[in-house]
Amino acid sequence: MAELAQLEKPETEHSPTLNTVLMVEETLKKSGDLVTLAELKRQLPRKVMHSTLLTILDYLQLSGKIVIGTKGILWVFTERPELDRLIKEGLEV
Repeated sequence: MAELAQLEKPETEHSPTLNTVLMVEETLKKSGDLVTLAELKRQLPRKVMHSTLLTILDYLQLSGKIVIGTKGILWVFTERPELDRLIKEGLEV
């Protein structure tokens, strides 16, 4: 049984920390325009491993926060403060 569990594990891949994901999100938000992968790497305040950055970008694309095209990466998520206020002040059932 232990051998089966080892076979199902994916190859060791570096998992991004929450701080790294938030750092990439902030950088993309601040850029406000189409950014290539190389430009994004230069704009980040800290260096991030290439595979880790790709994992973060996959997550952000799946969650609908960015769009990745042939010319680059674009931040598309818009925060809605009125929705946050309604959730905060709403009645929990």
